[in-house]
Amino acid sequence: MNKKAGTGGQKYIPYSERTGPESAVYFTRDLSPEGLRKIYERVKGPITGKTAVKLHTGEPHGPNIIPAAWVKEFMEAELPLGTIIETNTYYDGDRYTTERHRETLRVNGWADFTTVDITDEQGTAMLPVKDGRWFTEMSVGRSLTDYESLVTLTHFKGHTMGGFGGSNKNIGIGCADGRVGKGMIHGRDGEPWGVTEEEFMERMTESTKAVTDFFRGRVTYVNVLRNMSVSCDCEGVGAEPVVTPNVGILASTDILAVDQASVDLIHAMSEEYRHDLVERMESRHGYRQLTYMKELGMGNDRYELIDIDNGDERITAEKAVEGVKPFEG
Repeated sequence: MNKKAGTGGQKYIPYSERTGPESAVYFTRDLSPEGLRKIYERVKGPITGKTAVKLHTGEPHGPNIIPAAWVKEFMEAELPLGTIIETNTYYDGDRYTTERHRETLRVNGWADFTTVDITDEQGTAMLPVKDGRWFTEMSVGRSLTDYESLVTLTHFKGHTMGGFGGSNKNIGIGCADGRVGKGMIHGRDGEPWGVTEEEFMERMTESTKAVTDFFRGRVTYVNVLRNMSVSCDCEGVGAEPVVTPNVGILASTDILAVDQASVDLIHAMSEEYRHDLVERMESRHGYRQLTYMKELGMGNDRYELIDIDNGDERITAEKAVEGVKPFEG
């Protein structure tokens, strides 16, 4: 197994320089529970049986998470038998233990309408990693393996280590259990946080691949481009101020395509609007998430962007962000 990380995570690859087939990515500007419902209708085909909904439920009073009220309305309409899943954190804080995590869930409104399955509450399970550079298996929350399908509902934003947090981060970090799996991703040779930027992206992506391979295609991905700080939702009220305009919602059955399209929409904005988030992605080598997903055969970085607000018109990233307005909070 090659234990040398790849390179290139600082370089954004324009669409014209990509090769290979295209996947469908759906787009709506409707940032609301109804928008979530409409776009999910386009990508729900693979979902069947007992379904997990993976989202970031946030630190206490986190200002930028997908609102619990939106998720409640969406799930009541589309996934009445679905279960929100989470894992405890690797760092000490308000989600480090199950007890603290459940109090945070209460504070943020999730306990008002559902019981969240903290999947590592009762231990861990190992999932195989096929063709990985760093791992042959990944440790996840045990009860993750009780589900037949996975809906990935992601707040797209920046990330302190990953550069950006899309569906790949939501699964790769979010499904790894809080002690073993997250430690495997963040550390090397027993040293916490002891990996390079490129290596971190690859380890996180291999964790994602273990999960998506387990579900054998019964996964779908929804990215919400709203309240996009350069900070992750794990920073809670300490997140950097939002300066990137709200855009809309993207969805696909292809994880690489939906994360690549999300990044492309940021790059399609004017320099004034994109600067902070692009700087975060470049400085953390975040684009390595995308190129490594492609190397591992997890999806396509070329796609058709389908505007469901306008009769399924095929549009460019530039067209999608036309008319975006400064973030007003």
